[in-house]
Amino acid sequence: MPDALPKATRGNHVLVLSAWLHYGLGNTLSQIVEIFTYHLQTRLTPGGLIQMWYRLQAILFTWYEAIQTQALQSAVLHADETGWRVNGQTHWLWCFSTSEVTYYMIDRSRGSPALMKFFQEEFNGTLISDFWGAYNAVACRKRQMCLVHLLRDLEQVEAYKRVDTDWPAFAKKLRRLIRDAIRLWYRQDLSAAERTSCRARLDVRLRAMIETAWQNKEACRLIKRLRRHQDDLFTFLDEAGVPFGNNHAERAIRPAVLIRKNSYSNRSQRGADAQAVLMSVYRTLKQRGHHPIKTIVKAIESYLTTGKLRHYQHQSLQMAKELPLIVLNCTRHLHD
Repeated sequence: MPDALPKATRGNHVLVLSAWLHYGLGNTLSQIVEIFTYHLQTRLTPGGLIQMWYRLQAILFTWYEAIQTQALQSAVLHADETGWRVNGQTHWLWCFSTSEVTYYMIDRSRGSPALMKFFQEEFNGTLISDFWGAYNAVACRKRQMCLVHLLRDLEQVEAYKRVDTDWPAFAKKLRRLIRDAIRLWYRQDLSAAERTSCRARLDVRLRAMIETAWQNKEACRLIKRLRRHQDDLFTFLDEAGVPFGNNHAERAIRPAVLIRKNSYSNRSQRGADAQAVLMSVYRTLKQRGHHPIKTIVKAIESYLTTGKLRHYQHQSLQMAKELPLIVLNCTRHLHD
């Protein structure tokens, strides 16, 4: 089997290991050079590493597209975004994640133009996000707004804003409403009729809050948010597998945030593209419990032999997990 890319001066194991250290674990270029130079007795340069990773990105781009496809076919999708820098300019790192895949995208926009690059048609599932307005442009079957973010907003108002007039009454009612909804989600001792009755009362209480004429400026701001998303707050009580918060996306984006702190983001758009592709691949492999080095090395061997990454079609993801590693990884035809 080929053990190196054409005209490459280093083997596939060095290529994949170095990329995993950078895009999977967040080591800097200088740290990786020192690891290979002093511990593995292999001489590398930062420029050589980057060119190697660009080649790896091109090979694995098919998997990157497959990760996007599977994310869009999922029943529940978490979304989040954070700041990023490309050549000194402000960009945004978008994260779209399920229990099986994570797709990163780096874009100059934090608005709907970036989202439309990912959501190329209506999403036939439940989108879980915070209250960032750009997500309102996404056409989807159901939404679940993050209730944890809503509770945090109450805390931030009380810490930094004026909480005079009727704010204490407003905050108390909203907190109690949210916590009652979360308690209902956890309760397993209720009959179907009791659960239906409790669920209906939550809607009545929410409408009563929205229809009340609040005086506090921050209360009025949050009422506008509740009015806009009144059908998106309690989806987790009606749809199986939908949580009440967006903690999954925050956990999925955290490794990228740690990488950002170490590497200070990217110096070029080409570097940002490689960052998105390789972080997505390594993160997805980790979610599925695959060995990151062996899996990609086998994929490259297959690519060098056949000229393409092998594609397999499985009826279920659980079945796919029981097959050999090269069969498992992010192919175009994997489905939930």
